[in-house]
This record gives sequence, C-alpha cells and structure tokens, in this order.
Amino acid sequence: MLNRSIASVKFFQTPLPDLLAFAFVLLGYPLGVYLLFSNYWLINLLGLMLTAETLIISAYLIHEFSHWSIFKSPKTNERWANIMAWINGSCYTTYQAIRDQHMKHHVDRADVLDFNVQQLMNGMPAWIKTMIVALEWLYIPAFEIMMHFLVILLPFFNPQFHKKRLRILAILAIRVPLFVVMALVSLKAWLLYLVAYCIMLTVLRFADAFQHTYDVFLKTDAKSSDGKFKDGKLRDRAYEHANTFSNLASIKYPWLNLLFLNFPYHNAHHEKPVVPWHKLPEFHKKLYGDTTHLPVIPMSRLLKTYHKNRIKRVVSDDYGVISDGPNGADQFVGGVGVSFLTAI
Repeated sequence: MLNRSIASVKFFQTPLPDLLAFAFVLLGYPLGVYLLFSNYWLINLLGLMLTAETLIISAYLIHEFSHWSIFKSPKTNERWANIMAWINGSCYTTYQAIRDQHMKHHVDRADVLDFNVQQLMNGMPAWIKTMIVALEWLYIPAFEIMMHFLVILLPFFNPQFHKKRLRILAILAIRVPLFVVMALVSLKAWLLYLVAYCIMLTVLRFADAFQHTYDVFLKTDAKSSDGKFKDGKLRDRAYEHANTFSNLASIKYPWLNLLFLNFPYHNAHHEKPVVPWHKLPEFHKKLYGDTTHLPVIPMSRLLKTYHKNRIKRVVSDDYGVISDGPNGADQFVGGVGVSFLTAI
C-alpha cells in the first residue's frame, strides 16, 4: 500500500512552473470573465486582458499536453487538455485529433491540415470572400473564426466526420445556453468576451504565421511507400531547420515570451519536442546564445510585415522572402490557417 502511494505521488508530480500555469488559467479565467461584468471600464479592461491571456495560455498548454511534456501519463495529459479545451472553445474536436495533427507536423515536417486555405477562399461565393477580406483588413481574424466554425459544422455535411455529430451537439447544448445567459445578463460583458477571444486568435495566428515556411498538405494527401509526399521532396532535419524560425517576443527580456508560454522558442522546441515549455529558454540559449540572426527573428521585426501583408497572407500561398538583417523580414508574408486547435 505504501509503495502504491509513493508511486502515485511520483506519477502526478509536476514542476512548480506547470502548477503556476494551471493556477493562472483556472483562477484567472473565471476572475477575468467576472470582471467583464463590472460597471467600471478600467476594471472591464483588466478583465479583458486577463481573460484574453488565460485563453492564450490554455491553448498553449494543450500544445504541451499533446507532447506529453507535463505529465508522464498520456491519459492525464489528455484529461487536462480537455479541461483547457473547454476553456478556450477547442472542445468541439477531440484531444486525439489535435494531437494526431500536431504529431504529423513534427514527424512529416510539413503542415498537414484538414483545410486548404486557398481552396477554401477560392471556393467561396464572392460576397463571403469580400466580407472576410474586409474584416481581415480591419484586423478582425475572420478566417480563423471561420475555421473554428467549420470544425463545428463540417461533421454535419461531410460523412467522413459524421461520428462526431453527437459530441458536438452535446457540447453546444451546454455552451450555447451559457453564452446566451451571459448576453442576457450583460451584453457589454458578452461583447468584451468576444473581443478577448479575437485577441487570443490574433496572438496565436501571429505566432503561427512566422514560425515555419513548411509545405502544406491535406490529410487526404497520400504518402508514397518511402514516406514522402506526392511531390517526392526530401524533408529531413536540414529541411526542418531551414524552414523553422524562433519569433521571440524579446531577447533582452526573456520573461515576455511567457505571454506565449515560451512557444516562440520554436527551433529549440523542434530540436527536442519533449523539452517542457519552462526549460525552452535555457535550451534555446544553449543552441543559439543571444543571436538575433536567423533562425531567430524578434517579433519587433515582424509587426510591419504582419500589418502590411494581412490580406495577402489569406488569399495567397506565397510565404514571401526572408533574409537576415533588421529589414530582412519585411517581405516575409507568413502562413495562415495552421492552428493546431482547428483539427477535426
């Protein structure tokens, strides 16, 4: 009995940084939402920022759980990932679907997705495409919002995903009434929550856009017997390194990367995916020191191109050109639609 108790303690042991991240989300999220109902705008603003940041951290914790980098037990990682998914609204798909898609990203060294961005845009009626482009011009992440809705809607139209319909209906039966009640109690709080959610989507897509210049394939694209995709291109470790970038929030102030749960240390993550988020800064420093040269691209260099190419990024499959130097990222268009939360 004693040995079993000791084994149980070891089984669930997790470092202090993980516990702090869990506490921040589980306590900060309800507090942030509560502050949205205040009659004072300064408190509303605080609630907006807290809600948005807890949504962001909950999303990146799902990424950690997908790599089994927090708990030793796959089932424990799955349970906690499901909790975070209910918080950030990615619960309409399954943890396994998210994990499978993300593992393909690492193993195949490509973005293997359910959606092809350009095919979706080209297949839309002109008025819908125009509306999405207009919203994107206004910095509203319309395309990301659409992709999250497609995760909910496609199982009702595509026989391939019909088995997920009951799950989605059950989740909608819980979440929709909660949001209706929220809107009835305070329309202002409901609208502020939508803003917080859009901030989360914008932060995630900004990080995702400039971390890879990988080729994009649909899950339905078969691979040949030698493991390559139909184009026959060799995607080895050299390819992975050449097409992966670390878009750090700050090199001088590493703590700012905690706003993204250290997700910007992306080359270090791809070099050794099992390294937990709180050890990535140390591992990155071991690999690259304090360099500001490729593959490191400080986010300050990406703000201009994120703004300039916000429409081109959605309608074109051209990643643009990237080179070293202060202005080397100005023509880096980046990618879109590669969120690990939009698997079906």
